[in-house]
Amino acid sequence: MRYFLSSFILLCLVVVSIAGFRGERSRRPPVELFPDMDRQPKLRPQEHNNFFPDQLSSRLPVEGAVPRSKPLVVDGREIYPFEDNPVNTGRIPVTTNFVERIPLPLTEQLLARGQQRYTIHCAPCHGAAGDGKGITSKYGMIAMANFHDARLVKMPDGEIFNTITYGKNLMGAYGPNVTLTDRWAIIAYVRALERSRLASLDDVPEGLRSTLKK
Repeated sequence: MRYFLSSFILLCLVVVSIAGFRGERSRRPPVELFPDMDRQPKLRPQEHNNFFPDQLSSRLPVEGAVPRSKPLVVDGREIYPFEDNPVNTGRIPVTTNFVERIPLPLTEQLLARGQQRYTIHCAPCHGAAGDGKGITSKYGMIAMANFHDARLVKMPDGEIFNTITYGKNLMGAYGPNVTLTDRWAIIAYVRALERSRLASLDDVPEGLRSTLKK
C-alpha cells in the first residue's frame, strides 16, 4: 500500500509538472497530443490557392453532383433548408418570436396530408380527436396534451412547430422523422380539429347552418 501511494503521488506530480493546474495561465504553448486536430490543412472561403488555375479556394460543384437538399417553393420563391425563414424555423426572422400562423398556403391537399400524418405520428398519444386520449393512455401514459385546452388553442403555430421538431417533456423530437411540409400540415389539421370542437354557429357559412343538427 505504501508503494502504491508513493507511485500515485509521484504520478500526480509528473502530470501537474507537465500539464499544470486546471485553469492556470501560462505563456508556454500547450501540449498537443494530436496537432492535426488543432492545425488542420484546410482552405478558407475565397482564400488564395495556387493549386487551381483561377487561384481561388472556393470551388463550384463538379458536373453531375447530386444536391443534398432541394428548395421548397412557397408563393413562387425558393426556400432552402439553411435559410432563416419561418418555414424552416417557425420563428420570425432575426428574432426568437414564433410566427402566429402557418407560413404555407392553406389548401385542401395540405389538410388531407396533415390528417394522414397526424393519424400515423400523433393520434396514438393525442387521440384521433386531439383530446389527449390516445391508445397509449390505456397503458399508463398520462399527461398527453389536449389540443382543445385554451393554452394550446392560443399557442402560436410556430411554437407547435418547434415542439414537433425538437420535442418537449416526454415527447421526443419528430424533426428527423417528419418532413418540413408535413409538420406544417399536421399543425393545419390540429387547428381543424380545434375548430371542429370549439367553433360556434357564427363560424359556419350561413348557407350551411340549416343543415346542422340541433
